[in-house]
Amino acid sequence: MPKQPEQVLEEQLVTQLQGMGYGLVAIQGESQLLTNLKAQLEKHNKILFTAGEFEKVLNLLSKGSVFEKAKTLREKQHIVRDNGDSLYFEFINTEHWCQNQFQVTHQVSMEGKYKNRYDVTLLINGLPMVQIELKRRGLELKEAFNQINRYQGHSFGAGAALFQYVQLFVISNGVNTKYYANNRNQSFKQTFYWTDKDNKRLTNILNGFTSAFLEPCHISKMISKYIVLNETHKILMVLRPYQFYAVEALIDRVKNTRDAGPAKNGYIWHTTGSGKTLTSFKASQILTSLPQVKKVVFVVDRKDLDYQTTKEFDSFKKGGVDATENTHDLVTQFTDDTKLIVTTIQKLNTAISKKHHLSKMSALQNERIVFIFDECHRSQFGETHNRIKAFFNNIQLFGFTGTPIFADNSVKNELGKRTTKDLFEECLHKYVITDAIRDENVLRFSIEYVGRFKRKDGTDNEIDIEVEDIDTRELMESPARVEKIVDYILAHHGRKTHNRDYSAMFCVSSVESLIRYYDLFQKKKEAGEHDLKVATIFSYVANEDDANADGLIREDTEMLTPGLRMAADPPVSYGQAQEIAPVINMHSREKLDSYIGHYNTMFGTKFSTRDSQSFYNYYNDLSKKLKDREKSPDSPASRIDILLVVNMFLTGFDAKKVNTLYVDKNLKFHGLIQAYSRTNRILNEQKSQGNIVVFRNLKKVTDEAITLFSNKEAIEEIILEPFEDYVEKFNTAIEKLLDITPTVKSVNELVSEEDELKFVKAFRDLIRIKNILESFADFSWEELGLTEQTFEDYKSKYLDLHDKVKSNHTKEKVSILEEVDFELELIHRDEINVTYILKLLAGLKTAKPKDQERKRREIEQLLNSEIQLRSKRDLIEKFIEENLPLIEDVSDISDKFDEFWQLEQIKSFNVLIEEENLDADKTQQLIEDYLFAEREPLRDEVLSLLKAGRPSLLQRKKIGDRILDKILGFVKTFVEGGEG
Repeated sequence: MPKQPEQVLEEQLVTQLQGMGYGLVAIQGESQLLTNLKAQLEKHNKILFTAGEFEKVLNLLSKGSVFEKAKTLREKQHIVRDNGDSLYFEFINTEHWCQNQFQVTHQVSMEGKYKNRYDVTLLINGLPMVQIELKRRGLELKEAFNQINRYQGHSFGAGAALFQYVQLFVISNGVNTKYYANNRNQSFKQTFYWTDKDNKRLTNILNGFTSAFLEPCHISKMISKYIVLNETHKILMVLRPYQFYAVEALIDRVKNTRDAGPAKNGYIWHTTGSGKTLTSFKASQILTSLPQVKKVVFVVDRKDLDYQTTKEFDSFKKGGVDATENTHDLVTQFTDDTKLIVTTIQKLNTAISKKHHLSKMSALQNERIVFIFDECHRSQFGETHNRIKAFFNNIQLFGFTGTPIFADNSVKNELGKRTTKDLFEECLHKYVITDAIRDENVLRFSIEYVGRFKRKDGTDNEIDIEVEDIDTRELMESPARVEKIVDYILAHHGRKTHNRDYSAMFCVSSVESLIRYYDLFQKKKEAGEHDLKVATIFSYVANEDDANADGLIREDTEMLTPGLRMAADPPVSYGQAQEIAPVINMHSREKLDSYIGHYNTMFGTKFSTRDSQSFYNYYNDLSKKLKDREKSPDSPASRIDILLVVNMFLTGFDAKKVNTLYVDKNLKFHGLIQAYSRTNRILNEQKSQGNIVVFRNLKKVTDEAITLFSNKEAIEEIILEPFEDYVEKFNTAIEKLLDITPTVKSVNELVSEEDELKFVKAFRDLIRIKNILESFADFSWEELGLTEQTFEDYKSKYLDLHDKVKSNHTKEKVSILEEVDFELELIHRDEINVTYILKLLAGLKTAKPKDQERKRREIEQLLNSEIQLRSKRDLIEKFIEENLPLIEDVSDISDKFDEFWQLEQIKSFNVLIEEENLDADKTQQLIEDYLFAEREPLRDEVLSLLKAGRPSLLQRKKIGDRILDKILGFVKTFVEGGEG
């Protein structure tokens, strides 16, 4: 029988790995895996374990989650030997990573919930640390990704759960290969290509990727040094190739530069949104371990970035960073044993310039200290840079920036025009926005220039003037224009943000302009014209749109102290700012306080501008609410729909659930790229681009900025094509769909799974394009070659196939559809819920007889096509059949439905209790705890509900999983999606 292409690829890969130094070991199941583990740990540690001692080792390995096991892997271990002696050993050598034992095996079988067989496994010291899943050429990589997710749920945790020690996954179809860390909650968007130092992809697993990435020393180094354990989210993260090369270059510069050698300093140019905080943290962490480095000082330029960066650093290593609250603390940390310091440039400047600090600081003048400047384009163009270089004699300065300062975008100050290269010398590594978009590490932008105005020409004829042609202050600030823009945003915000599933920012030219916009939003809200949650924050100062308003966003001058704008040089202390703040522009302050009052009413908070701390807490709460939208499930009650700003939040702030920026502000060069880049963080399939809606003449400067920070050919790569191009793509996709299924009914007639797969992929291509099309203001079904109703009918069939696959529980995978990602997030609509259906039922009840059948059919189609209603479909249809005809007064429908629903809920609950012989009170409490904590119950918690006591060890998993599935199904049917 001929071999399958996947098997051939697997054998070639194993052969190549053997030639690179991996020892081939035959492992079919867990018993052989454990035997090999014992032998490899003994060889690595040069010891022998008795059977009892190895049981203790396995006990150490069995504890905790994937995250906790990743910690265990990296820690020194201790057991008490049979003779009472202490024995210290390690699972992996992270300091000398080449000195580990490397093996390869393939087709290991593990049986948990189902039996699975894994393709290729790389073992380090006997532990499975890299799992490689292969697909034949032509299949999607996402199928391998989904297969690994299935293994996560079915078998990685089986037995001794050694496969939970996998640190990295590799997926490949031969020609395309990606890697990612063991984090079950990440999406396919968080998988990465490996590249060389010049960002050239190595995608072929046999020709380039394996020799570069899976080389024993390199893969061991990646696991030892370049996986980060995120303490906040309890997940593993791995550096992307450009992050790896940047850290390596920076470490090399520190280790190999001498006083008499070449230039000591350097900067990293990694485009905004590419993960500079993670890169700089990893560089800082490794630098602190070098014996020749006394301290590493990470410098930011505002207090809010100090807080934000410290929090992010702390998430990577709990307690690993000592942030400085004031200059005195900073000086203390310079003189004690603190290795890594995060501080602001203002406090650093004070520490080296004020006499009362110099007695302590002078002792450090000759110490080897490394300074790393975050977003160095914002903070390093004043006298402070020179003061730092003049004060310390043995330091190195490194900058990180997404938008360097070149001659073209430099701003003249007291020292003249200065570029990033002037200050930091050589660029050590470059990763520009076109690289990031090509690698799918950031999103492209969809930019719409909105606004037509009419004016009289010399002959009194009215002519249309595009917004690009006009920019006078009188027009820009006119109440009529402001209202038109607000009305436009209200009309299109739902479309831009996927029915408010994402947040937007709105940047305007000045505080005065912001006040006009906010007041109008609030007026229209009070009039019932919208229910958007609009929030704002600004420094309440006069004339913010002043001579410096050149579009470059000088956030270094905007401190989080109310009422004060300060330059970085010379500094004003935080205490001085508090003293000055109350006397500046009280009108703006009163406005801001009233706006914060609205915020307090919306969210039950108590912030104000009465002191700097309360204002600072307000900033942090705003930031947290925008970031927390990334959590699942999202809480609509705490979301912010639109954040209205002048400068704040336009740089240095990342929230993946911000996807839209409205712009009524002159921006250019790095200020423009920074602002636009608030929207293009990768999240999932639904977030296909960052939406930019511009109400100003920024077309030319946008093109100039993109050209400056990438290349002249980059514009088309960075900005989405015009609306018309996507209409054409959509209609082409329709033709492909109709070739496979000419009618909706023909979906039912598909004979084979291969045909069903073709339909799934064709319709998925359609919804991907529709997802982009819907973000355009010009979107209309009339321009498309398919009616909305026909699209919805096809969508219902698409979801039927999804339900069929998910309900097909078998011991071994038999369906080729099982690994296909249906990308259901692209057809999720939050506004369609039970409350919405009740409104339709009221319309059905009052409809004329001739319209009733049509309306009923529309409701049935909606129940079939909406994901969150499909679990409720049978019950709602039962209500329509049995109860609706008996209701005479339309106003009673809601109450009657509630009665029906509660009765059905009680029936369903009792059936669950009786079928599984559960304790009713305990089950009710477990469901309430689950809904409150939003955490899926553990198997032991589920098994404790059984009246008959815990089942046998062999039956626990099967019974626990079955009961848990029923409980989650009950919650999905009767609780989720039930409110408007």
